[in-house]
Amino acid sequence: MNAGIKKYQEITHADQEGMDDKHREELILKYAPLVKQIAERMAVRLPPNISKDELVGPGVLGLFDAIDKFDSKRGIKFRTYANLRIKGAILDELRKMDWISRSVRRNINRIEDAIRSLELKLGRAPKDDEIAEEMGLDMDSYYRMISRSHGVNLLSLDELMLDGGTTPKIANQASDEPSPIDELKIKEIKSIIFKALSTLSKKEQIVMSLYYYDELTLREIAQVLSLTESRISQIHSKAIIRLRIKLKSYYEG
Repeated sequence: MNAGIKKYQEITHADQEGMDDKHREELILKYAPLVKQIAERMAVRLPPNISKDELVGPGVLGLFDAIDKFDSKRGIKFRTYANLRIKGAILDELRKMDWISRSVRRNINRIEDAIRSLELKLGRAPKDDEIAEEMGLDMDSYYRMISRSHGVNLLSLDELMLDGGTTPKIANQASDEPSPIDELKIKEIKSIIFKALSTLSKKEQIVMSLYYYDELTLREIAQVLSLTESRISQIHSKAIIRLRIKLKSYYEG
């Protein structure tokens, strides 16, 4: 049995009154592969010093958190809910590791500042060459900066849905009774994301769709679009940065 699952069972054995052991064990065995799948998918976007195994442990805890808190009356499938909880738990662990260097964080902030400034000046989403010029960079330097930020974009659509807390907001609403204000916020966030997606280039929209909805890897997307994997990584990173800007404005506004 997976070590992460064994650890969870040891520390939570006394708290299993809400569900019989057999049903819990069935859910554990059925969805344990989902934890591995999510951990593998996230690990490929991280530096080589962070292994998949380091993500499986917190992912397993996220799965059991989902088992404990899932409410079928909320109208969401368990797999969807578990997916959110697992990703949220892994993201929490990565934040504790503080694996992103200050220089990378600084560069991402520079890119975001340049995009914001240009959007105000131009009244539209700026092109790559315009962003590079605003930052005083040539195109090669700009693309290198984008490529180096790729791992950071693990904090992608999953974390964009975090509202200053440690659990994906949609996952919270699936287990807790949402107030009318909460429901309005969710609608607003979805609206912002859809609007932000509409400002992306056609190629960026395709990459986002293939990655998040069809769940292809960057390598598979590269094959579909006949581009290099590094180019797909750049496109994905740029799209995420644009979405981060829109949601940051919402939360900070």
